[in-house]
Amino acid sequence: MSELEVVPDREPNSNESELERDDGIEAPADGAADEQFAFDVNDFPGGARSAIEAVLMVVDEPITEISLASALELPVDDVRGHLTELEAEYAAQQRGFTLRSVAGGWRIYSRSDYAPVVEKFLLDGQQAKLTQASLETLAVIAYRQPISRSRVSAVRGVNVDGVVRTLLNRGLIEELGADGDGGAFLYGTTDYFLQRLGLGSIDELPALAPYLPEVDVLDEIAEQGRG
Repeated sequence: MSELEVVPDREPNSNESELERDDGIEAPADGAADEQFAFDVNDFPGGARSAIEAVLMVVDEPITEISLASALELPVDDVRGHLTELEAEYAAQQRGFTLRSVAGGWRIYSRSDYAPVVEKFLLDGQQAKLTQASLETLAVIAYRQPISRSRVSAVRGVNVDGVVRTLLNRGLIEELGADGDGGAFLYGTTDYFLQRLGLGSIDELPALAPYLPEVDVLDEIAEQGRG
């Protein structure tokens, strides 16, 4: 026999699982997954109530009493009782959060009394005023939408690429497709823009449009600028 002996692969046994044949790892026996998650909520340090809190802390939408009862293997009535007690406990302790039943489910929310604190945290740095250049660019887009950047630049007499990016990032304008002739992106205002101005539609904008050049004039100005 040579020093290096090649041993042929053995034929797989028909009784072996695919997982065993592929990498030698035995597939879990039936019911192993159930055993892995088997528990008694009463064995946890805080019992059923703490287990309910743990679940509530990770849901991103209201969870029903039935879903909680199923996950924790508890009667629905017991779950409902724990939820009611937790709601009362949070209120009595004047916690910064509360437990509320909304849309048929339960979820933890920040207490409305602390809305000013939460709003300041969430909006800090987001209320910076727009520059004059941004306001002028936004006005042109609002009154002449859909409009391309080159036409906006023609009105303002400067390159507006950076300002347009800022307005896009702030959610005040959006792309509305491409110009059928030149293929340039067209921009218009968003619903958020209307919300910030307290308007129901673009039609409610003040009568400023007559003071802005018409589209064909904008094209002429843009062509002159490129020349």
